Amino acid sequence: MPSDPVVLAFDTSAAHCAAALLVGERIVVARTEDMGRGQAERLFPLLEEILSEAGKTWRDLTAIGVGVGPGNFTGIRISVSAARGLALALGIPAVGIDGFDARNSVTPAGQIVAIPAPREQYYIRPEGAETALVSHAEAALSGPLHTDVSALDLIRAIAVLAASRACATTTPPSPVYVRPADAAPSRDTAPVLLDQ
Repeated sequence: MPSDPVVLAFDTSAAHCAAALLVGERIVVARTEDMGRGQAERLFPLLEEILSEAGKTWRDLTAIGVGVGPGNFTGIRISVSAARGLALALGIPAVGIDGFDARNSVTPAGQIVAIPAPREQYYIRPEGAETALVSHAEAALSGPLHTDVSALDLIRAIAVLAASRACATTTPPSPVYVRPADAAPSRDTAPVLLDQ
């Protein structure tokens, strides 16, 4: 990989569409847009705008960084699929950065990362334990919580971590799902049986 990495990072794991471009050791462009829906339609235009503003093209990229969750099930799938496709098309690595690693880099010492989840719950990952979805009260038992990381700080951290891990990445990014999707088949629909 060249000495000056050019890493395009993006994340749609929460109610935002966020992207940043790191060149060398500096974030040259970063942008976030709050949105509860529409990340799939907005992601690629946002990436094009970021590249254009920095005077770069897709072929200048040396790696892709992507937030892999935990978070919004559909949002994670959007970003991870886009990152895998771009990496394959461009012949560069795609580096998945989980939300805990990204937030740890901007969390004050002594505080525990707690990622907001639906229904006043949090995703936590105490040291040496698996990621869990817990109530606010359960999360608070782990210690002082750090829940307020801006989408801009998050995407900058994803870009920096992706640049530092790109050379060692050999597998495509995978989503971090803590719980199954909320969607379920309709109860009014009869199952489809296939002839064997």
